[in-house]
Amino acid sequence: MVDTNLTDFVIDARSLTKRYGKSVAVDNISFKIPAGRIVGLIGPNGSGKTTTLKAMLGLVPFEGELKVLGLDPRTERDELMKQVSFIADVAVLPRWIRVREAIDFVAGVHPKFDRAKAERYIQNTKLKPAMKVKEMSKGMIVQLHLALVMAIDARLLVLDEPTLGLDILYRKQFYQNLLEDYFDENKTIIVTTHQVEEIEHILSDLMFIREGKITLSASMDEIAERFIEVMVPADNRDAALALKPIDERQVFGKSVMIFDTATHNTSADAVNALGETRAPGIADLFVATMKGTYA
Repeated sequence: MVDTNLTDFVIDARSLTKRYGKSVAVDNISFKIPAGRIVGLIGPNGSGKTTTLKAMLGLVPFEGELKVLGLDPRTERDELMKQVSFIADVAVLPRWIRVREAIDFVAGVHPKFDRAKAERYIQNTKLKPAMKVKEMSKGMIVQLHLALVMAIDARLLVLDEPTLGLDILYRKQFYQNLLEDYFDENKTIIVTTHQVEEIEHILSDLMFIREGKITLSASMDEIAERFIEVMVPADNRDAALALKPIDERQVFGKSVMIFDTATHNTSADAVNALGETRAPGIADLFVATMKGTYA
């Protein structure tokens, strides 16, 4: 990812490993995440992404070295959680809880929660202090979560499948409001989701994890320079295959190939000569690099 001073790294993992019995969930991975980034941690089910997040939050023991905001999650978790906010699945809240009770709860457990900020946000919605979750639409639940999250002045926000169960309109609303009303250069966001195409426009960095190993870690700018997607005419297919694409699929009878210019001595000029080019979307790049995982 982006070069920076060591003191600017929000996450510094070295040989991070987590085993469950004989099963290795996270397999000796090392990575660094600078401050002020929005990082997508993407992988199939069982790839180790949630376990990696749990290690960052001090929720599971692990082997190796891991510093989060300069702290060891194993021994300094209480101090760490004063600077971290964590959300898994915004669609799940106790149905009996009222808006004011949710605010009271977060105010009581997080030292950096700004009650006035949460209440100001709620005033611009249809939420009322006495309203219970069971009386809310899914969109209202999203708004309540946003009010709670954006009122916490956390340096690190960890989102694990935060929009699971919400329809596309509310998913887009969640990410857009998060970007506009919460994020700044002093905060870092790590998000996992299977709906990768919905977050690529907000990401600064991308990490792919497969079978407990990091298979790709780069900024979005680096990815745009490194990977090329080409619509290859039939008469250029043999030449394209000779350059060893990492993926090929058929679209309207034409071959669409993705090339990694960092491997196989593949030059961008040679790839660009094959046909119409563009930067691949995250979803297509994910499928291309994860082939075999779903077999």
